[in-house]
Amino acid sequence: MIPIRDDQPCTTTPWVNYFIIAANVTVFGYQLSLGLHSRELYEFYARFGAVPHNFELAFAGSGQVTLIGTFLTILTSIFVHGSVLHLLGNVWVLWIFGDNIEDHLGHVIYPIFYLVCGVLASMTHIYANPSSQIPSIGASGAIAGVMGAFLLRYPQARVQLLVMFSYLANVVWVSAWVVLAIWFGTQVLGTVWIQLLFNHGLRTSGGVAYWAHVGGFVTGMILIKVIPGHTQYSHGGWFTKEGKEVLPKQ
Repeated sequence: MIPIRDDQPCTTTPWVNYFIIAANVTVFGYQLSLGLHSRELYEFYARFGAVPHNFELAFAGSGQVTLIGTFLTILTSIFVHGSVLHLLGNVWVLWIFGDNIEDHLGHVIYPIFYLVCGVLASMTHIYANPSSQIPSIGASGAIAGVMGAFLLRYPQARVQLLVMFSYLANVVWVSAWVVLAIWFGTQVLGTVWIQLLFNHGLRTSGGVAYWAHVGGFVTGMILIKVIPGHTQYSHGGWFTKEGKEVLPKQ
């Protein structure tokens, strides 16, 4: 299933969401300039990705890494991606759901919300994988927070999906809460699967940071409940605090 768009209306232009997407694309453009599979690129990942093992070293006072520098990688890692598909998948989902969360939280609070979700997502991954020496990169933890917020704030919205099965394809509308709840469920199952492999002495290479997704999603759900917003649902429609009706997307 590939999401195409949602039908949740907006009252403002999501300039911050556009900027975040542009920042991710710009950083990836720089990565490409380093050369695919080059030593410089892998050094870039090691320098700006969040390496869980480095936090153990920092807290142990080994002197190999600094505590401040190590924590800064939690922020920088949010804007680093491992491939074109990795980047496109993340920014596409952010394009679909991020505009509504920015519309609700406002241009000032939204970027703070986004970064907090990304930071706590990375910290969840680090806590679950403390000895890993693989750099954790990507915006998916922060975007998972956006998805979690969308689930609780706009459960009545619909998402248009491209559903493909073998050689057949169809476009359908599905309730947002169904789409996002299923996605979250797959991430939880992913954490269970990884733990089962670990308990049986099996290792996984690369792959998906399921714990980061779960941590980001839960963070987004919590924050959207405690942060005051600019829109509210009443009598079958969405309205701003000033009482202006928010018209559906066409």
